[in-house]
Amino acid sequence: MSATTASLRATTTNEHRFHLWMAAAFIIVAFGGFAPTYWMPVANGTFRSPPVMHVHGTLMFGWTCFYFVQTALVANGRTINHRSWGLFGIGLFGAMLSFVLVGTLAVLKHNETLGFAEAARRFSAIPLFSWPLMAGLFWVAIANVKRPDVHKRVMILLMAALMTPAIARVFIVLLAPPGAADLGPPPPTVAVPPALVAELFVVAGMIYDWRTIGRPHKVYLIGFPILVAHTLLQVPLAMSDGWMHFIVALERLAG
Repeated sequence: MSATTASLRATTTNEHRFHLWMAAAFIIVAFGGFAPTYWMPVANGTFRSPPVMHVHGTLMFGWTCFYFVQTALVANGRTINHRSWGLFGIGLFGAMLSFVLVGTLAVLKHNETLGFAEAARRFSAIPLFSWPLMAGLFWVAIANVKRPDVHKRVMILLMAALMTPAIARVFIVLLAPPGAADLGPPPPTVAVPPALVAELFVVAGMIYDWRTIGRPHKVYLIGFPILVAHTLLQVPLAMSDGWMHFIVALERLAG
């Protein structure tokens, strides 16, 4: 019995360590990905974008840091503290989702004043199509707080999806031709490779499950295809006439 208990404790400790390393990786990607296009320009005073994007960026990075802290609390056996901060996390995530909408519309308006209305409207499908995905994953995670095996894996799915913008900035820095920023928003297709790279975080989770419990958890078996399908469907959505009608109507509604 004591040997079995010790084995279970070791397994739990290793699992907590894995999720903590994943949380740390999310922070590194979130900060490093935006370093050349946001953090460094802000530090140098050369960042040019609507002011609301500072709030958006702070909330996004703040959420990533909060996720790391919450993961660290569980890894250190402070689950009660983890749960105590739950309502704050719900509020923080809700604020972040709100500013995804506000920030996207602000950038859209900004690009329209520069003469890139159609390109901006097409590209706006990328963040706005991700909005219901993020909201849905977060709701599933919260609905399963009493099922830790489900809760923490849904959070991995959510965090992986949130890494796409940061990874996209790395693609932009490495692959975009000089002066590309002056040509307006890129075509929606550029969002596909970064999203597929971000989904490798989920693959890492699946591999860990395979090695420890003999198979990927059902959360990954359901969630991973959803993420991939979302990635592949966002481009045809952005290029459709239906999307253009929708985004124009949304702009009118927003004033």
